[in-house]
Amino acid sequence: MRYSSACAWRTCLFVIAFLGSSTCAIAADAPLTLEQAIAAALQKDPRLQTFSFRLRAADARVAQAALPPALEVSLDLENVAGTGETSGFDDAEATFALSQVIELGDKRESRIGLGQAGRDAMTIDRAAAQLDVLADVARRFITVAQRQQQLQLSREAVELAQHTVVASERRVNAAKSPHAELDRARIALDRALLDERGAGIELDTARSQLAATWGETEPVINGERIGDVAADLFALPPPGDFPELAARLAGNPDLLRFASEARLRDAELRLAAGQRRPNLTVGVGLRHLEATNDQAFVLSASMPLFSARRASSLVAEAEANRELVDSEERVARIRAQAILYELHQQITQATLVARTLKDDIQPRSAEALKETEYAYERGRYSYIELVDAQREYLSVRESLIEAAATAHTLRAEIERLTNAPLTAATP
Repeated sequence: MRYSSACAWRTCLFVIAFLGSSTCAIAADAPLTLEQAIAAALQKDPRLQTFSFRLRAADARVAQAALPPALEVSLDLENVAGTGETSGFDDAEATFALSQVIELGDKRESRIGLGQAGRDAMTIDRAAAQLDVLADVARRFITVAQRQQQLQLSREAVELAQHTVVASERRVNAAKSPHAELDRARIALDRALLDERGAGIELDTARSQLAATWGETEPVINGERIGDVAADLFALPPPGDFPELAARLAGNPDLLRFASEARLRDAELRLAAGQRRPNLTVGVGLRHLEATNDQAFVLSASMPLFSARRASSLVAEAEANRELVDSEERVARIRAQAILYELHQQITQATLVARTLKDDIQPRSAEALKETEYAYERGRYSYIELVDAQREYLSVRESLIEAAATAHTLRAEIERLTNAPLTAATP
């Protein structure tokens, strides 16, 4: 099976459900989409660029394997520089000959098959490398989306702290609360501002790490600085049906590599088996007899002995390597299915947690905070009760962001493992 960048592109374009615009043109003020990040990584990632050179080398090896044995030319001089009548060149015999090795046992075809199998294995490796790159882009893209939400949440925390300071000032001025309460509110505001600054730094770091996938040391793409990413973090992905996901494991390049490896080992086995039949070397030449000034043709043929015995160890090694591939494939399939099962359980749990937080807990915590703020401003609740309500609300929002990001990251991992989206991609 052959793979191309377009194949991996189609798979990973649907790697997460919160994609923005599908256009790959970047504008200075437009949010960065996953498609744009993928396009940049596929074009510039050094891990993928090396495969063009490796494939060219593999093509050269196939071409070299297709060449027949070289024609050999030889010149022999006999009866020269001896003693007596052979002390000079009077009795010299010169033979000019051409010889050719005739390969038996389909050795040439086996070499070509071995070279082509090696190239096919490299193609599978490239497909796996493409999925690794795209999965890496997806994970870092999700991290940027998560950091965006965390920065937004930190700004909301600053707003809550500012409102608390204002409300505390009114209560202190009205002699309804001690001045220490206002000091605590201002301390909370200062800490919220520090957290906001830290969230901004983390977001900028995440953008830089995303840009590193296309070889940039700064958070830029196509010369423009990365702003927000086009992503709806709370559009939760479906967990998918495990039996269907398990059936897709067969399309994983990591497992397809074993099929390619098996073909490679089969080619090695055929080549080793071909060594049992010895090559035949034939030659024809022209001999000049100096003594009589005559010429005569010379014919020759040679073949090595005991080739089958010498090739037996090569065949045994090739057979063992072939059986090893089957054993490693069984281990890899079992391990891949176990990992897939674990990922499926995790995404099911993460999606359930995120959906419960989003649809149930967050609205109630927001309503509780609103009621607490109302009661605090009217003196019915204490500062401690207000701060507890704020912390609970912010904690719920933080948990929602983390659970949603985890669900999307797990989805990207599953799609990397199965080489297919969880649902059919839309046009």
